[in-house]
This record gives sequence, C-alpha cells and structure tokens, in this order.
Amino acid sequence: MGAELIPMAFSTGWGSGINAYLVVLVLGLADRVFGVGQIPDALARTDVLIGAGVLFAIEMVADKIPYVDSVWDSVHTVVRPAVGATIGYLLGHETASLDAAIGAATGGVTALISHGIKAGLRAAVNTSPEPASNIVVSTTEDVAVTGVTALAVTYPWLAATIALVLLLLGGFLVYKVAGRIRRYKRRYDAWGERMGVSAPRGAPDREHGPPPLPRAADAPPAPDHGSERPFDQER
Repeated sequence: MGAELIPMAFSTGWGSGINAYLVVLVLGLADRVFGVGQIPDALARTDVLIGAGVLFAIEMVADKIPYVDSVWDSVHTVVRPAVGATIGYLLGHETASLDAAIGAATGGVTALISHGIKAGLRAAVNTSPEPASNIVVSTTEDVAVTGVTALAVTYPWLAATIALVLLLLGGFLVYKVAGRIRRYKRRYDAWGERMGVSAPRGAPDREHGPPPLPRAADAPPAPDHGSERPFDQER
C-alpha cells in the first residue's frame, strides 16, 4: 500500500462519516467484480456485502425523512467512525502494524469529523418546512460518496483532494448556518418531548432529584417566647 494508504484511508473515512454502509458496499463490490488488490478481501465476503446492502437500503430511506434522519445520525455517531477506522486498519494491516495504526487513526478521525459536519448540515436542512430538500441532499451525498470511494481505488490522491475540499466546504456551510441549527435543535427537542423520547424542558432532574428545600438558616428566625415574661411578677 505504501504512500497510497493515507489518501485512501482519508477518502474512505470521509465517505464513512456520511454513509458507512455505502463505502463498504462500493469497496466490496469493486474487489469482488474487478479483483482490486489494494482492497481488503474481508470487504468482499458475501455476508459482509449482504449486510452492507441491507443496512444501506434502510439508511437510504431513513436519511430522506425529516427528523428521522437526525435520529439515524445520532445512532450512528459511534458506528460511522468505527467503520472508518476499521476500513483504514484493514487497508494497512497487510504491510506493517504501524501502517494499520496510521490507517485506523486516519479513517476514524476523518469519519468522525465528516459525520459531525453531515449531522449539522442535515439539522439545518430540517428547518425547511418541505421534505423535498432532504431527498435532494441525501441523494447528492450518496452520489458524492460513491464517486469519491470508487475514485479512491484507482486515483487515491485525487480522491483525497476532492474529499478534503468537500470536508472544508461542509465545515464552512455549518459555520454559516449555525443559527438555523440552533433553531432546529429547539424544534428537535420539542419533537422529542411529544414523542416521549426526551424529558420535558423544565422537568425536575430524576437523577439528582427535586431541588433542595431552603435551609433552616435561610428561614426567618422564630420569635423567642421563652425570653418574654407573661406577667410582670413582683417578689
């Protein structure tokens, strides 16, 4: 693998952060059909291809439904970086242990950054009142991931350059739409309250219990009746 390890791990890591199952499917099919040497044989196994195909089909539907796509992104906050790191490890493990570590780190970190950018952009898209924008954005993401992953097989440095440009562009867009993302978060929290998946705002914290009662020192002092004589008695 040599010098091609880092750009290929970076490209596949970027793609994994957006749609990990599609990256596995593209690489596995490329190895199965064309016998590409730099693709790990584990990705071309029949069970891996079937599993990736089924999960990709589910994601293809879930990723196009407003609010459901954000739930799906939340669930995959760990899955996508893990897939990116695994692919990076498999790309480098046949040459040396150091290459495997570098590939895993490159793929995992890139996938985590890419996933965060995607989740932020989809949150901004969900502020739109119509669902057509979700379908357009999701389809564009799938096309971009397929193209960059396929290009990484034969032209890894070109694919890595394109992935880097798209990563920077996505980060800039997240910065520009930060206000819309905050508005979406408020809507998403309200939706979660209605669906019963999050605690209502202002509800007491069950973990820490209700707020403490005022301390005795904070209460007004009680009158000292013991110091008063009810009758002025003469001796």
